[in-house]
Amino acid sequence: MERYAVEDDTLTSTRRLGQRADTHPISAAGGAALRFLATAIEARAVVEIGTGCGSSGIWLLRGMRSDGILTSVDIEPEYQAFAREAYRRAGFPANRARLIHGRALDVLPRLTDGAYDMVFVDAARSEYPDYLDEALRLLRQGGVVVFNDALAAGSLDDGPLGASDPGTMAVREVGRLVREDERLVPLLIPAGGGLLAAIRTA
Repeated sequence: MERYAVEDDTLTSTRRLGQRADTHPISAAGGAALRFLATAIEARAVVEIGTGCGSSGIWLLRGMRSDGILTSVDIEPEYQAFAREAYRRAGFPANRARLIHGRALDVLPRLTDGAYDMVFVDAARSEYPDYLDEALRLLRQGGVVVFNDALAAGSLDDGPLGASDPGTMAVREVGRLVREDERLVPLLIPAGGGLLAAIRTA
């Protein structure tokens, strides 16, 4: 799948900048999956938790409607400055992205209930279950939540020692919550570090 997805020069340079900044940017295959999902639901309003240096934002914006707005939250203003420049180089006008500096769990409660088509989570894994709660509040019916690095939890059968890391435990927990929530239709996409996606049906 990684060989099938293709980056252009802007995405490649943005991803490499993210790697140098240690932001763990999404892979080309993961980004292509984000673009596909955003296109499939004709996303106009998307929330991104974890701006990084902008590579995932470019993929999302390329899948969104031409009048869509990406709202991206990050605690690092330097990363958001890189992302803003990356969006410009990718050809998006400044009004297509709303970058909010701050801790996501402080910012998200200020966003409007049921007003978003998609929520993409690529931030502190230890907070993934909390982000799921916020995403379910923010999403409209038919909206999609996506968690990056879903394969970081490893096998569910590798014993208790494999789940001692708080981030790993939280990824496993959000996977369980998504599977057991009757409002959600989940899918694990084995692209990059893995994307856990779920459609909100009610």
